[in-house]
Amino acid sequence: MPQLTINKKDLGNNTVLLEPVGCLDAHTFEKMEQAIRGLFKEKVFRIIVSLPLLDYISSAGAGVFIGNITPAQEKGGNIVLVNPSANVKEVFDLLGLSQIFPMADDVEEALTHFQDDGT
Repeated sequence: MPQLTINKKDLGNNTVLLEPVGCLDAHTFEKMEQAIRGLFKEKVFRIIVSLPLLDYISSAGAGVFIGNITPAQEKGGNIVLVNPSANVKEVFDLLGLSQIFPMADDVEEALTHFQDDGT
């Protein structure tokens, strides 16, 4: 069964970095869902998801981000994706998510996506 570990780092300024490691699919998406919903409960809506260590993402895994970007944006935040692996980037491209989600090469660049929207 696929495994997913999520490392969490508080970057200050109401921004959190999530680093999923492993596979984000139908078996593990609930773990990512709980991580993001937990941040929302803590009133954290500026979420950076660093993806170079995510080996695989399915449409169910991508659905977690799709389902949570609107609530984040409604609260003045966003979900910014950083440095996805080639496999993950391909899935985002195929699903058309590269147009929806801000993408960045590193965390510093990701932070600029929040400053741009006045928060």
